[in-house]
Amino acid sequence: MLESHKKLERNSILLLIFAVIAVSIGGIVEIVPLFRMQTTIEPVKGVRPLTPLELAGQDIYIREGCNVCHSQQIRPLRDEVQRYGHYSLAAESMYDHPFVWGSERTGPDLARVGGKYSNTWHVEHLTNPRSVVPESIMPNYDFLAKTYLQTWDLGDRMKVLRFEGVPYTKDDIANAQQDAALQTLPDEDASGLQARYGAKVIPQAFGGTPGSPTEMDALIAYLQQLGTQVDFTTYDPDFELHAAAAAEPKTVKK
Repeated sequence: MLESHKKLERNSILLLIFAVIAVSIGGIVEIVPLFRMQTTIEPVKGVRPLTPLELAGQDIYIREGCNVCHSQQIRPLRDEVQRYGHYSLAAESMYDHPFVWGSERTGPDLARVGGKYSNTWHVEHLTNPRSVVPESIMPNYDFLAKTYLQTWDLGDRMKVLRFEGVPYTKDDIANAQQDAALQTLPDEDASGLQARYGAKVIPQAFGGTPGSPTEMDALIAYLQQLGTQVDFTTYDPDFELHAAAAAEPKTVKK
């Protein structure tokens, strides 16, 4: 055996051939099963696509480079879980195109920031970060409150995401502009909006003029939903795994 191994190490062509064979076998073993699976991500109860207002907020979040300084990925390490909360689940970003996990933390992780601060706090923080966090090096984003949100193309954005696999319906797309404005109107009937995106989506004043969302409103709406879709007080990974397996279509042998 050792003599055969020596021959393999001394013959570069032979070593290359066997290396290619080994890598090919490993690749086939890892890749082929993925083509037989409906999804590689276990669905988790509560995870939903972003509302039109939140979707616009995510676009602004990416446009302004927030994902460069803030991560949205809590690793299953004790110090991170104690500081930020439950570790991130793959399903929580399954509808993100592109994903915004980030690669460094100049600022804190934002995966669980939703509901941690009030809308007013977010307005103050984005307008002048040092007014609430004196040591912050984040630039001011006060111009977001002065810039009205473009909503005319929200439906088109959702159509593209639907093509990517995000389960937006024709009704969601048709009501995109209306839903974006409605989410900033706390006194209006939100039954249609909640029927499309769930009861957790509650219209509220994000700091701008109700019914005429600004880019500040959209960004805060996006931030306030981060980490709130999954109820971790009742989350059971074993139950979710069995539920996913039960929901997977079975092949009937003839």
